[in-house]
Amino acid sequence: QLSCLLKMVTLHGIPKDLDNYPKDLLLFLSPSDYAATGSCSQFFINVGRANVDVLPREAPRRQQLLLEALACLKVPGTEIDGESAAILGRLACDLAGEYIRSSGGRLLKDLSQCGSFLPEQEEAIRDVLSSGNTTFGPPAAWSAFTLSELSGLIPVLDPSILQQIPK
Repeated sequence: QLSCLLKMVTLHGIPKDLDNYPKDLLLFLSPSDYAATGSCSQFFINVGRANVDVLPREAPRRQQLLLEALACLKVPGTEIDGESAAILGRLACDLAGEYIRSSGGRLLKDLSQCGSFLPEQEEAIRDVLSSGNTTFGPPAAWSAFTLSELSGLIPVLDPSILQQIPK
């Protein structure tokens, strides 16, 4: 339906007010199509707010969006800085474990919005959280507020982390 809607919306070219349309619509548009109305980083800010689960995780379009986002943001290697993490938004859900580890806690907020994780992502999230080198500190210092902030990541926590959290 979204793909069909995009065809109707762009029938006579890309509308100047494209940012006013549902963000999920942009999942079916390429950054080069969007270039007439804004920058690639603005495009990915909007895509990062979309529900990427509209596309299956293994969908070529979803994988291509992540690759294009990393290229647009000029991410060197696997470390994503805070600004790029904020732009990626929900696209962070598709980052490999090496990106999660290299970026420390900068991706945790966005990762907590993901519906599911691959085993390598879960392992990387546990490694980052148990290191204590995040804004949340070590699990032994976590509070109810911390758990609220990490609510989407709680299913990933293993017993070794859970046992450290104060009652």
